[in-house]
Amino acid sequence: MTIITDERCLAYDHKGHPERPTRISRSLTKLKSQKDLEIAWSAPGPVEERSLLRAHTAEHLARLSEPRDFDSDTPHFERIHEHARRSCAAALEALRIARKGELVFSLMRPPGHHATRHRAMGFCYLNNIAVAVLEALATGSKRVAVYDFDVHHGNGTEAILLNEAGAVFYSVHQHPCYPGTGTRNVGSNCYNFPVPPQTARGEYRHVLESALDHLRQFRADLVAVSAGFDAYVRDPLAQGSLEPEDFHWLGESFRGLNVPVVSVLEGGYSDELPDLILAYLKGLCGK
Repeated sequence: MTIITDERCLAYDHKGHPERPTRISRSLTKLKSQKDLEIAWSAPGPVEERSLLRAHTAEHLARLSEPRDFDSDTPHFERIHEHARRSCAAALEALRIARKGELVFSLMRPPGHHATRHRAMGFCYLNNIAVAVLEALATGSKRVAVYDFDVHHGNGTEAILLNEAGAVFYSVHQHPCYPGTGTRNVGSNCYNFPVPPQTARGEYRHVLESALDHLRQFRADLVAVSAGFDAYVRDPLAQGSLEPEDFHWLGESFRGLNVPVVSVLEGGYSDELPDLILAYLKGLCGK
């Protein structure tokens, strides 16, 4: 198992904001101290402009350098354009490693799945998973599936990949909840599985399994996972019901697909995030 990270992603912070550096630093401490998984550590490399421009406009890339907040959830930080690019670069490195048949996880911030082609929003500045998917399709992959289990709908990923040939998007998320989208299927390739707040754990898992069944039928040659851990029962930003065992099961399920899997961290704001990530990675590794 390779984990891609860069501790420079800890360098920005906004007092009281839930998307905070300790999400990564505490997860790093947990993963470096555990004995169950053998982990190789890697850093993201450079990211080419053409990779970013497949998912985002040149105007949006330029806007990231302007010292103005994007919205109340998504402040401007000094060098946020560099942090966001490194997060995309980590997703691209994860793609490269997964294509070699290896297990991989991108442990970076900022997250990405709310960022649209034109706009930063919802703690997200560039859409890491969409950049990786479009790179995959441009470099030989024929059928790429995105599975997003973050409790919030991946509206940006959906908007970028809408009707994209060779790509399909599945999102299991709470509704009503931020950002308010994902109530129905859209286009020819975007499938949404909304779950009401405080849905019983067994029913939530049933919906996750239903989305997985649809993914299996697509017969992807690559699966990209937006791994958000905020559907956890004690996460402060939503009303999910999942336990660590459910994230382990998701990891096992992706392992069972027997295709390359690219997993990228999205949300997850509880103090237990490091344990949830480890549970997922154990499932992915068959432990």
